[in-house]
Amino acid sequence: MTIRIAPRSDASVRAMSQQDLAAWGLENVAYIKRVLINHEVGWSIHGADGAHIGLSLDRDRAFAAVRQQSLFPVSVH
Repeated sequence: MTIRIAPRSDASVRAMSQQDLAAWGLENVAYIKRVLINHEVGWSIHGADGAHIGLSLDRDRAFAAVRQQSLFPVSVH
């Protein structure tokens, strides 16, 4: 399956494979998810590929830590 993304001008169309789409933004995004650890709320930080990056006991600090690494934080529900 190929997904086509049309630029603002309709002069050309770029084809994007499923692999390209899956890797899109991989190096720029980190996901933050609420977790329970020993009956306490924590915030797990993961790379776009699912790799565990870190953990914080405070949501705002988790987002700040991601931004400090020049990544874009995304909340996972």
